[in-house]
Amino acid sequence: MHYYESDDLKKFADVGRFSKKLMDKFFAYYNEVVGKDGALSKREKALIALAVAHAKRCPYCIDAYTTGCLEAGANPEQMTEAIHVAAAMDAGITLVHGVQMNNVLDKVGA
Repeated sequence: MHYYESDDLKKFADVGRFSKKLMDKFFAYYNEVVGKDGALSKREKALIALAVAHAKRCPYCIDAYTTGCLEAGANPEQMTEAIHVAAAMDAGITLVHGVQMNNVLDKVGA
């Protein structure tokens, strides 16, 4: 048995069993943002979601948005490029914080 089970994704709505009202609000918001074309197409939103899923390391989201990307018309090359964008952003975000380190080093005269 693994800690993350793919079948658990089907239980997501159950998170709201003690607060259905809040979960319903989440799903309404989520579906409004992700579930339809707007300024971004559903395909573009699915690619962004897949990239974020990798950056946040959510196996449930990776499963869901791999399928979601394919259903929205994305191809494996686009999906792979999207996760490379996430990886590059994560690396850049980590490295830019080196400015803070350098500021402290300058302050202490190192």
